[in-house]
Formats: sequence, structure tokens, C-alpha cells
Amino acid sequence: MLPTEGRSAKFTGRVGAEVDVATARAAARLAAMNVLAVARQQLGSLDKITRVVKLGVSIATLGDVREQPKIADAASELLQDVFGKEKNPVRCVYGVASLPLGVPVELEVIFEVAP
Repeated sequence: MLPTEGRSAKFTGRVGAEVDVATARAAARLAAMNVLAVARQQLGSLDKITRVVKLGVSIATLGDVREQPKIADAASELLQDVFGKEKNPVRCVYGVASLPLGVPVELEVIFEVAP
């Protein structure tokens, strides 16, 4: 999931170049909000989600940036606020050279859903 509004990227650039950590955190939070919106649309309710299994966060950065965990925390914190800390997922954070649409952050989220 990307930090988009409508069909356009709200944030573009790489952390350490065009984007600072605070802006990348805002992008991660928006991407997490988009994940929740799509999940609710597909499931009818977020109450059907029993836990967050995995949160993968890819962050487009310059080679010397080391703030990736702080950026990923913005998405983690939103998911914890919605589902509770006891449903905290396994998290993988990656620094990458570029992402689709030139965004600074991309999320991969896997939910466990009640039948």
C-alpha cells in the first residue's frame, strides 16, 4: 500500500534527499490508513481482523540513512492504536533505492481474519 490520496502520490522523494524523517513518518501513517480503509472496504468491518500477522515497510532512502525504524514506527503505532498492542505484528523494515510512483514508503500488511 502506498501513501496516496485518490490515485496520486501525496508524498514523493527519497529520505535523506527530498524527504525528511518527519515527512516519511507522515507518509507511513497515510499508507497505514489506506491499508485500513481497503481492509474495511473488503471485509465490511475491521472487527473481523483478529490480528496483524506481518507489517513490511519499504523505505526509499539514500545509502547513508539509518532512520528507517523511526519511519516504520508511524505505521506500527497506528496499527497498535486500532488493534491493540497485544496484536502487534512481526515487522520487517527495508531500505530500498526507489518505490512505485516515487513515494518514500510502501507497506505490506498481512491480517488474520475471522471466518
